[in-house]
Parts: sequence; C-alpha cells; structure tokens
Amino acid sequence: MSRLLRIKPMSMLSLEAGEQGEHTLKRSLGAVNLITLGIGAVIGAGIFVLTGQAAALYAGPAVALSFVLAGITCAFAGLCYAEFASIIPIAGSAYTYGYATLGELVAWIIGWDLVLEYAFGAATVASGWSGYFNSLLQQMGIVIPPQLTAIPGAQLVKYQGMWGPVMSLPPGVSDAGLPHATGYFNLVAMIGVFVITTILVIGIKESANFNSVIVFIKLSVVGIFLVVGGYFLFKHPALAQTNWHPFIPPKDANGNFGWGGIAKGASRIFFAYIGFDAVSTAAQEAKKPQRDMPIGILGSLVICTVLYIAVSLVLTGLVNYSTLNVPAPVALGIDATGVSWGSMLVKIGAVFGLATVMLVMLLGQTRVFYSMSKDGLLWKWASAIHPKFRTPWITTIVFGLFAAVFPAFLPISRLADLVNIGTLLAFTIVCAGVWVLRVRQPELHRPFKTPLVPLVPALGILSAGFLMSKLALITWEVMIGWLLFGLVIYFTYSIKHSKVQKLAKAAEAD
Repeated sequence: MSRLLRIKPMSMLSLEAGEQGEHTLKRSLGAVNLITLGIGAVIGAGIFVLTGQAAALYAGPAVALSFVLAGITCAFAGLCYAEFASIIPIAGSAYTYGYATLGELVAWIIGWDLVLEYAFGAATVASGWSGYFNSLLQQMGIVIPPQLTAIPGAQLVKYQGMWGPVMSLPPGVSDAGLPHATGYFNLVAMIGVFVITTILVIGIKESANFNSVIVFIKLSVVGIFLVVGGYFLFKHPALAQTNWHPFIPPKDANGNFGWGGIAKGASRIFFAYIGFDAVSTAAQEAKKPQRDMPIGILGSLVICTVLYIAVSLVLTGLVNYSTLNVPAPVALGIDATGVSWGSMLVKIGAVFGLATVMLVMLLGQTRVFYSMSKDGLLWKWASAIHPKFRTPWITTIVFGLFAAVFPAFLPISRLADLVNIGTLLAFTIVCAGVWVLRVRQPELHRPFKTPLVPLVPALGILSAGFLMSKLALITWEVMIGWLLFGLVIYFTYSIKHSKVQKLAKAAEAD
C-alpha cells in the first residue's frame, strides 16, 4: 500500500519547473493572459445557457443565490489552487498537487477524472456552440443543410424561416404542417472543435492571444446586455417586481425551488464555473508563475462570479423564470426589451464565448495528460512536444478528435452533471492537499498562502461534498465506472513505468 501512496518529491517538481529547451513547454503567459484564460473558460455556457435552465427548473429568480453558493465553494477551492500554483508552477493542476501531497494513486484518480471532465466538457460546449452558430448563420441568411446540424435521428422543423429542434417551438405551436428534417450528424460542432484544436497545436501564445481578443468581445456583449436590460428594468420597475415575486418560489413535489432548489441549482450550474481551475494547468507556461498564477485564478473567479449574479438578476427581471428553459435564454431576455439587434448580438457573443470555453477545456485536458505522461503514468507519445510549436501536439490532436466525435454523433444527456462531479472531486482533493502539505512541510516557501488553514480547506471539502450529494445517481455510476477503467490502466501500465516508483526503488537499492 505504501507504494501506491508515494508522493512526488518537491525537489523533482522544482527541477521540472526550471526545465528549458525545445522539448519543454514555452513560458509566454503573463497575468492578463491568465485572467482572460480563466474568464474565457468560465464565461460561456453558464451565462448563455445554464442560467435560464437553472432558473426555470430549480431555483427561480433565486438562481442568483445559486451562483453565490457555487461561487463561495469555488472561492474556498480557488484560494487552495492559488497556494499550490505558486508553490508548484507545473502543468497538471489538481493532478500535480495531489501527487505532491496525497500520493500517486490519489494523483492518478484525480488526473484520470480531469481527463473526463475537460474532454467531455469540451464536447458538451461544442454542441451548444453549434446551436448558436447555426442560428446566427440562418439569421444572416446562410443556411446549412439541417441534416448536418444535429445528431443522428434528431427531429428538426422549419419555423418562421429558421430550422431548429422540435422542442424549440414556442408553447402552443404545433409542428404539424411544418417542414421536417432528420439529423445525420452535427458537422458544425465537428468543424468548430477542429478549428480550436488547430489553434492549440500552433501554440500557447497564439491560443492565449486568440482567447484574449474573444474574451474582450464577449465581455462587451455581456456588458451591453446588462446595460440595456438594466436600463429597461429601471424604466419599468413594475416588470421586475412582478417577475421577481416570489424571489424564492415555493418548493414543488419534486423537491425543486424553495431553499433546497437553490442548492440544486448551484450543483447544476457548477458547470458554469469550470475553467478558473484550468488556469492552473497552464502554470508551466506562465512567465512569473509564483506571482501571476494566484492573480489569474482569483481574478478570473471574482470577475465571473459578479457577472453571473448580475446577469441572472437582470434576466429573471426581464422574463418570467418559468419560460427560460430554452437554448438561448439571454436572447429571449434581451428580446423582451424590444431592442431588435439584441438577439443577433447575443448570438455573436455566445458563439465567441463558447469557442473560448472549448479552447480552455481542451488546453487543460491536454496539459493534464502531458503531465501524467511525463511522470511515466501514461504512454510516451502523450508528452511528445512539437519541435516548432512547442506544444503537446499528438495529445491535442487525439483529444480534439475525441471531443469532435461526441457532439457530432451522440446525444450527451446529463453530461453537465458528469463534468460537475469531476470538478467537485478535483476541488476536494486540492483543498485536502493544501491542508496535508501545511502539516507535512510547514517550512516550505509559499509565495501565496491560503488564509485560515485548516478552516478554508475544510469548508472547501464540505461545500464541494454537499454539492456532489445533490447530483443524480447516474452521475456517480458513470464516474465510478470511468475510474475503475482508469485503475486497470494504472495497475497494468502506470505503476510499472512510474518515475516516482523507479526513483524509490533506486533509493532502496542504495
């Protein structure tokens, strides 16, 4: 058992952090790049899709409190991530932190979990991105054959000159007599992932610059929505008063709404926060990681939480929460203001916003796989660096193909919940790791220190566990199945090729 819990020595991590040359990742990211990287991952599906769904199904206008609850959980974890990122400026995020504190087996479990989180998360976002992009093209008069815009067997109808899913028809409108089509595969989603993958292969600096430009665009769109919607509510206070009453709807027979609905909403919208932790996966590509990583992690988290709360309040003020379970709730909200150009503007923001989420999720996934391969826990090809672009190009292409196939051919139900449980598990391990490292190595130099240890890590563990308990049973079943599959790889390959295990054997031999 002691073999399975061997930690990766801090001396080895420090040595890796100082590596240079054409076979290492290139340090080219500053604090602004890291903040926009986090915002790029976080501001996307949460604002443009999940806010409306969580309000309509779980929390009502109190979805704003759901974001507060989820944001508090992220804050505890974010402080712990920031300490680790300043101590261990290595690619790999929670995987690397777990390896340094809780041992190899725990590190493997969280690394394998992160692979699932980021890869399937990117696939989920690609599916949402394709819906907004196709809708935007149609609004501009460009029509892609509907059979190439949806998964096999999906039923589409043409309503008011626009192709869309049957479920997107307004209440009371029948699909009888409307033109129908059946989906073959989602070519739009596939092409979107291929483009993002190409950008990631070309280089991290190019990817970060691309991300920074798009973050500026989508933040401008979110800002315009808040200004236009907020001004409209200021001029029509009776509308907001009506839609916000009751602010916490009474609990229904399914346990939704009420105070319990706020917690359920928080567990579902947690997908909206996935991304700030992805900043830590780029630690090995930061120019001054000890200073810039905490700024990137905490800065992006604070900015995004404030925006989420503001958008949810304005959205539920403009439109009754019961009508928001639609693919584009923010577009529905701004349509209520009568601003005709609002719908197209929001779709443009969603297209750009979801593209950056895909980029950061695929970036995070490939860096975790790269770190696991460098440690000998995965095959050597996974850490191969392109001699010109200095990126893990084979891993990027492999998982780009993986992320492209799923939204093109498969309906991904409950995937947001599955990604949520992966993230919450990672948060739990990071919080525990900070606590353990404080006990084991209190003298270690920490450029950034998590305050109030062990209180903050303990609250992080408890709050993440609470939100995990609110997720569906199928989510737990799929997660356990994935981890069991990963353990087969660990015991048949990883433990035999682990650099830490080889180092320990060599020390024992001496």
